[in-house]
Amino acid sequence: MTKRTFSAKGARATECLGLIHTDVCGPMSIQARGGYEYFITFTDDYSRFGYVYLMRHKSDAFDMFKAFKAEVENQLEKHIKILRSDRGGEYLSGEFQQYLIDNGIVSQFSAPGTPQQNGVAERRNRTLLDMVRFMLSYSTLPISFWGYALQTAIYILNDVPSKSVPKTPHELWTGCKPSLQHLRIFGCSAHVLKGKTEKIESRSETCIFVGYPKETKGYHFYSPSDLKVFVSTNAKFLENDYMNDFVPRSRIVLNEMSGDTIPREVAQPNPIVSSDPTQDQQPTIPRRSGRVRTQPERYIGLGESVENLPDDDDPYTYKEAMEDVDSRHWQKAMQSEIESMFDNKVWSLVDLPKGIKPIGCKWVYKRKRGMDGKVETFKARLVAKGYTQKEGIDYEETFSSVAMLKSIRILLSIAASLDLEIWQMDVKTAFLNGSLDESIYMMQPEGFIEKGQVDKVCKLQKSIYGLKQASRSWNIRFDQAVKGFGFIQNPDEPCVYKRIKGDKLVFLILYVDDILLIGNDVGVLTSVKEWLAKQFDMKDLGEASFILGIQVIRDRKNRTIALSQASYIDKILSRFSMQDSKKGMLPFRHGIKLSKEQVPKNEHEEQFMRRVPYASGVGSLMYAMLCTRPDICFAVGIVSRFQSKPGPDHWTAVKHIFKYLKRTRDNMLVYSGGDLVPVGYTDSDF
Repeated sequence: MTKRTFSAKGARATECLGLIHTDVCGPMSIQARGGYEYFITFTDDYSRFGYVYLMRHKSDAFDMFKAFKAEVENQLEKHIKILRSDRGGEYLSGEFQQYLIDNGIVSQFSAPGTPQQNGVAERRNRTLLDMVRFMLSYSTLPISFWGYALQTAIYILNDVPSKSVPKTPHELWTGCKPSLQHLRIFGCSAHVLKGKTEKIESRSETCIFVGYPKETKGYHFYSPSDLKVFVSTNAKFLENDYMNDFVPRSRIVLNEMSGDTIPREVAQPNPIVSSDPTQDQQPTIPRRSGRVRTQPERYIGLGESVENLPDDDDPYTYKEAMEDVDSRHWQKAMQSEIESMFDNKVWSLVDLPKGIKPIGCKWVYKRKRGMDGKVETFKARLVAKGYTQKEGIDYEETFSSVAMLKSIRILLSIAASLDLEIWQMDVKTAFLNGSLDESIYMMQPEGFIEKGQVDKVCKLQKSIYGLKQASRSWNIRFDQAVKGFGFIQNPDEPCVYKRIKGDKLVFLILYVDDILLIGNDVGVLTSVKEWLAKQFDMKDLGEASFILGIQVIRDRKNRTIALSQASYIDKILSRFSMQDSKKGMLPFRHGIKLSKEQVPKNEHEEQFMRRVPYASGVGSLMYAMLCTRPDICFAVGIVSRFQSKPGPDHWTAVKHIFKYLKRTRDNMLVYSGGDLVPVGYTDSDF
């Protein structure tokens, strides 16, 4: 006996909502952003207009149907008459069936083993997934954006003609012809206007277009810098550049889903298309730019993360550390780091699962110096090579807030006025306190490979420096702990907490792994410090003297606090070979006008400017400006405009700011006691 032939012809609905086709698809091998693994479709038989809902669990199908029913019946002022589905358990549940009976909806199921009877829904799923694969293969977005691609696909299908209906689904559903003028290429780049910017900041940022929001007239954009998706209407799309430059990565998409990698090489400019199918097996290689890549500077801890001026004599590799004159100190520092890993139970040695590629790790070394420039401690940090992680596979969210510099200054001014205590603590191994939700495997650290277990790898149970999610995991862990101890988080500054009992007040400020405690009672501050030491491996630094590379000079008698960056200025002068320069009277020369036309005029000037660290110099000045030197704000704002293609005149202006800082290196930002009355200054135009 054989199956009878199946006829695709059947009675069509004569109006909208007369028959609704539905099906659930999933689970997907990779979760969409937001933790979604399934999606459910609803397709109107008469118009072929479709809805898609993302779901975390298959059991959410009933809730999605109720949301769909409420919306469409209200919009069309009609009622759903028939719901056609397969025999999936989500549709057969007693609750779902009773709801259909109560609302007078006829439930139709396809016969067992006959998916053709639910062909409209099955074909819709295939069409949507084909579109999703295509859109992701022509974008640089990770696979976890399949949810946004899916919503974009259904949006497009509703607006374009279909051979199943005489008009577009949108026109049959709403009675209005759809406009296609606003449609954009999924995954293309766009310049998006920022909501709020400082004077010297760029007014736009380059983002990636990822879809059309349902609730708002605008577009969805993904910001690679903030790792967030947001809605905006103010954008300039770079579709022409996108189509001219991009090479599809269809094969790469497949390899990312299976965990394999493809060697990145330069693509051939004009590949020859062969009619021989046996010659079409070569993977499409992504095009790479010819930009010269340099090794980034890595920093450890809080002070170094801001004072981005590493000493040239610090070892860069494990081999260099072992050959260094201070190899004995480096060995001791590495041993201390490994002991911290074991004490915190950061990893366990396991066999590498099949199909998984472990991430690497490396040692980072730093001589920590005191205010006098002498080496106080040798620090070795084991850092994971997190740049090999893939979003949506072994990490999701990476954002972690840090205290703003202006918040720290405000609290220091309050401390000066009220004569509060200012204590400082450091978390020795902050990132090792964060828990991991993902399964991450790492190679054993160089120099500390367990004997007889060379082939094993480290399965990380806790976060480690270098992981994409390390900072966020630590921040979540710390936030939960301090709130449990009675601290209240500031709603406008997430890294500032306060704790009030009667007339006793404590402020806690977190900046990555540095902690400032400000309060009016020594006993309460001591109890907080003791509690922190029990929760985390802490180092008590006593009264605050150095914060983020800023020296704190306090006069308790006169109730003043002065903030100085003299040592930072000395370092940047030395870094840019300006330590022996003349002293400048003003940060910007009078009568000098800079413009974008002052670009290099000949080959000699171009060669000279290639060797000039213009952007690095402006960045170093900007940190001084943000911390304690508002007097150079105007000058830095001017020179920062020309970072895309600076000329010799622009570099001369930057050096003039350095000369001014040399003369005024001892200038300080001083907060004096008195009433806490804010005083503001502003400029004005005509």
